[in-house]
Amino acid sequence: MLKTFYQFLMTKRNPGSSEPIAEFANNAFYDQSFPKQLTDFDALSKYLEENADYLPSMEIFDDVWKQYEEDM
Repeated sequence: MLKTFYQFLMTKRNPGSSEPIAEFANNAFYDQSFPKQLTDFDALSKYLEENADYLPSMEIFDDVWKQYEEDM
């Protein structure tokens, strides 16, 4: 079964870390509106650009997306 991006991102959580990817994952965990079922880059990117003020740079998303693709 294909893992959603959110499921993959949750493997990057680390509440004690200040690493950008861990902070992204931690904040996404608390984002009640995060689209948890999506596997589409464009839809996720659009959501994050419009709603995720906790993400300081879309480069962080791009980095995690590359890891997600490699893991699939």
